[in-house]
Amino acid sequence: MHDVAPATADETARWCADADALGIPVSLLVIPGPWRGMELSGHEGYAEVLRERAAHGDELVLHGWCHQAGPEGGAVRRAVGRAVARGAAEFAALDEAQAAKRLDAARSVLDRLGLHTTGFTPPGWLASPAAERALAGAGFRYTTDHFGVKDLRPGAGRATRARRGFALSHRPGGTGERLGAAVLRAGAAWAARRRGLVRVALHPDDLHRPGLRDDTLRAIEGALKAGARATTYGAVLDAAAS
Repeated sequence: MHDVAPATADETARWCADADALGIPVSLLVIPGPWRGMELSGHEGYAEVLRERAAHGDELVLHGWCHQAGPEGGAVRRAVGRAVARGAAEFAALDEAQAAKRLDAARSVLDRLGLHTTGFTPPGWLASPAAERALAGAGFRYTTDHFGVKDLRPGAGRATRARRGFALSHRPGGTGERLGAAVLRAGAAWAARRRGLVRVALHPDDLHRPGLRDDTLRAIEGALKAGARATTYGAVLDAAAS
């Protein structure tokens, strides 16, 4: 569940209610910094909501600092970030020091609010190699990209990419919105039948486009009927290590 923040509390609550109705846990991708006019540090009540979700089996995952790309990095990386993530690729072009500074700011907010995470999903699923080094240096257990879950722990060796699984996601308002919805439904069932990792991304803005919520729920239900077992990113790594 992407873009979890005070500014999207209502949308996140609706997706969480849907997940609860299906009996599945979710990985909540939290933006702690300034985003859409609000910051997590100024909303203790929402932090309590997140603590309660974690206590009942959901997983908290850091989702950048402010979810907004800046002027850092080379022109090519910035252009790719704009094309793929619509300006949200905050970690796509950062050097190691820049990434470490944002991670430290994010961790400080979470720590003050009693929120714990060892996982990281970069906005837009894009992180520079330097940013991944900063993540490992900061003690994060894993990160994700469009193609899977990557183990960052020392000694992971060739098993660094613990599980491969393409992230299925809508593009609300885009020219390929309906095609993307069809791909999401078919892709989730196909991956489940092949006993692969099924990743369905839930975004708050999906709820503002007609039909996308229903498409997503049908995709999840189809994957479950095809044999998928609901889990979180952290539990995926636990299973890979066992």
